[in-house]
Amino acid sequence: MASIVRVAELTKRYRLGKNNFVDALRGATLEIEEGEMAAIMGPSGSGKSTLMHIAGCLDVPDSGEVWLAGERVDGLRGRALTRLRAHEIGFIFQGFNLIPTMSALENVALAAEYAGSSRTEAARKAAVLLELVGLADRVRHVPTELSGGQQQRVAIARSLVNAPAIVMGDEPTGDLDTATSAEIVDVMRAVNRERGTTFVIVTHNPEVATACDRTIRMRDGVVEGQAVTAGSPAHPA
Repeated sequence: MASIVRVAELTKRYRLGKNNFVDALRGATLEIEEGEMAAIMGPSGSGKSTLMHIAGCLDVPDSGEVWLAGERVDGLRGRALTRLRAHEIGFIFQGFNLIPTMSALENVALAAEYAGSSRTEAARKAAVLLELVGLADRVRHVPTELSGGQQQRVAIARSLVNAPAIVMGDEPTGDLDTATSAEIVDVMRAVNRERGTTFVIVTHNPEVATACDRTIRMRDGVVEGQAVTAGSPAHPA
């Protein structure tokens, strides 16, 4: 399979004070295959979230390269960067990041409108995706009327509304109990299988990683190893 994400020799230093800094990445390199569902694990401070944010063009490296679908993107700025974020990459975060005054349908549709869809078309796309994630009967509910798992399903639908090739999740099950976490992973895996969407998931949860095709392990700002999940769809036993 072709690599859809490739990062090479990434470095990132955050300055905390005049003589105080932390090296979040120290030459991290990895590749994600098209259609793969990959987990990135590591202890706190290992650089996994920084790596995902840079790979998703939410942050920029101090040095190194970021390639998405064969195009180098670490140097993009302005409209080109905005378009990439809106159309090519979807994001799911631990805290859901839903707008509290908007319904589930409106939260998902807003992302489509932002990317250029008309209000009617955005609402149509949102309804289809909310049905896909099992919330057809909750489209008019605002976040406070939804459980944590349901809110994350809305967030997954929102991440998919512009048909991105890649969805990146930063601890998407971190605020959920074990049973709900498993349900959310099942939703992501179903989308991965049915649509071929690539998922890159930063997680502390070994059960989430086990559900993925491959686990990438980080420590001290570098990729220290990886393991294929036996029997996964991408790597059958």
